Amino acid sequence: MADSRVIPIAAAQAATDAEGETVWLYEKQKKIYPRSVTGWFVNWRWVMVWITQLVFYGLPWLSWNGRPAVLFELASRRFYIFGLVLHPQDFIYLTALLVISALSLFLFTAVAGRLWCGFACPQTVYTEIFLWVERHTEGDRIARMRLDAAPWSFDKLWRKGAKQGIWLALGLWTGFSFVGYFTPIRALWAEAFTLGFGPGNGSGCCSTASPPTATPATCASRSAPTCARTRASRARCSTTTP
Repeated sequence: MADSRVIPIAAAQAATDAEGETVWLYEKQKKIYPRSVTGWFVNWRWVMVWITQLVFYGLPWLSWNGRPAVLFELASRRFYIFGLVLHPQDFIYLTALLVISALSLFLFTAVAGRLWCGFACPQTVYTEIFLWVERHTEGDRIARMRLDAAPWSFDKLWRKGAKQGIWLALGLWTGFSFVGYFTPIRALWAEAFTLGFGPGNGSGCCSTASPPTATPATCASRSAPTCARTRASRARCSTTTP
């Protein structure tokens, strides 16, 4: 015989204390104030911060035979890595490189611990940089706790504003440098002052398939300085690229 009992469902009531005041059964997330630490491992982490950031920020500006040393040109489907030019059919080499990198990561982690996560991972590197900015604008741990607890004043406003401003500038420069791996960064820098950004503005394109001059239809969607740089760059590349 089937059970015909019905279990009533009632809305849950908020918990109340003895005086009838509502008590919320969750804890507000507390802000973490990390301490400044020193030591051998911290020094090595900062060495890796300098190495990784010099490579990341400096590589797009490095020239190689009249073009960026590292450029992933998606429009022409050509990847330039110093003297090496990769085409879509060469992705098997990239796959092999990624497999070797993954296996190396597993091997180094098993043998020596979390080397990548502790010293070279982007999250670790940028956390260290952002904490350094926070310490130099708001002070050490105790000073930051006192600053957050204090009422708003000119000193608190400029310290908080300086920290957020530096963080914002660092984020913008990081994004700009990342785009520089896909668009010639020198042309991108020049167009940043004229706000001449637009699709297909690869004025540094060194593809052999690119025509020596820009077509009128292409120029119609670009500014005059951008189109002029495109013609000059393609004409130069057509004479220098084999």
